[in-house]
Amino acid sequence: MTIDRQRQIEGYVALALFTLTIPLANWMIGNVGTVCVPDGPCLVPVAPGIKAPSGVLMVGLALVLRDIVQRRLGPFAGLGAIAIGTLISGMLAPPAIVLASTAAFLLSELADFAVYTPLQRRHFVAAIAASSVLGLVVDSFVFLWLAFGSLDFLSGQIIGKAWMVLLALPLMHLLRRRDERIGLSPA
Repeated sequence: MTIDRQRQIEGYVALALFTLTIPLANWMIGNVGTVCVPDGPCLVPVAPGIKAPSGVLMVGLALVLRDIVQRRLGPFAGLGAIAIGTLISGMLAPPAIVLASTAAFLLSELADFAVYTPLQRRHFVAAIAASSVLGLVVDSFVFLWLAFGSLDFLSGQIIGKAWMVLLALPLMHLLRRRDERIGLSPA
């Protein structure tokens, strides 16, 4: 298998996983948690005494996966993934939060794209960290404000998404090292 073919396959796998995080996040918000608030989200603990809507775990992962899509398939594929993700989010979100889910997804992924794109060739892991942090803050603020008119779960949202990004960073470091070892450059 050629390096280019390997890069494409890895990019399409990342794209498939990225698109799966969106319906999973929407489903988790209403179905997975240690407690489910009536007419509100299901919550999971993300730090001692801090809970967040359970979908935050998948949103943090989505930010990292979109960066991998862009690294493997290029910036236009990254933008295409954002468009696909926005449509999926709009179609699958519960009616009460469809606007919040769609707007938060679109704005956070575009913020992630804007930071990741100029940094990724020189500092891949730092680009993922910086872009994901900005994206998760934008996503948290927009989603909570539009969905619930409140920022009560803001710290929990940010912490929950940050956990997923932090868990992914060592893997991204290994990915970058493997890419260098086998001569696989970004698209």
